[in-house]
Amino acid sequence: MDIRAIFLDIDGTLVSFNTHRIPESAVSALAEARKKGIKVFIATGRPTIIIDNIGQLQSAGLIDGYITMNGAYCYRGDRTVSSTAIPPHCVSSVWKWCVDHGRTCIAIREHDLCISRDSDQLQEIFYKQLKCTTPMPELKPGQDINSRPIFQLTAFFTPDEEQSSELASALNGCSTGRWHNSFTDITAAGCTKSTGIDAFATAFGFSLGQTMAFGDGGNDIPMLKHAGTGIAMGGASDIVKAASDYITDDVDNDGIRNALVHFGII
Repeated sequence: MDIRAIFLDIDGTLVSFNTHRIPESAVSALAEARKKGIKVFIATGRPTIIIDNIGQLQSAGLIDGYITMNGAYCYRGDRTVSSTAIPPHCVSSVWKWCVDHGRTCIAIREHDLCISRDSDQLQEIFYKQLKCTTPMPELKPGQDINSRPIFQLTAFFTPDEEQSSELASALNGCSTGRWHNSFTDITAAGCTKSTGIDAFATAFGFSLGQTMAFGDGGNDIPMLKHAGTGIAMGGASDIVKAASDYITDDVDNDGIRNALVHFGII
């Protein structure tokens, strides 16, 4: 198998929800792959400002580029490879819905973020479960949410609410990806992790057939379908597994290493 690039989701794929670390088996496997000339890319819904749990790979120099905010902002080193902001009218509509309904919405810019309001859900999911350490300040009174481009909104509404006529209208012109029932990640229309794969394929000169992607959440489905080989982690939901070409073990049972060995990558 001629694989030249591996794309990896973070939470539940690279990083265990139990230990909040990358298994050493995954670190060593990816190091072996890079020694063979294979590029390694992060593909996450997180913005750079809250990518705070993959230091094991970063300190070893094992990452060649980042797809962040589900493909809305992609970069390598200090160079932006691609970026697509959400249309301002969509930002305003979603933000207003969240404010009017007392919901948390995280608005993410290129290098910083703000929230509509704090909430128990935000504290439980992002700080307790995901162990995020980045402060999330509330938007200052009188400040325009669209004063600078917004690349992703993480809005706390349910799947049923997302289908309501009011939100469906607000989301017209956007893509959504959900890996948790409590919220959805919103980007510009057509902007998913697969967008990032295409951007890096162009930048580095490899074909789609030479790519392999790993994921476990709903927001990984576009890239699992798009990559030459899509691999679902053992802990993924059935719908994610159905979108993949192969199902490996879960993150805590050496899923990444086992898949790379299975396909003869290492």
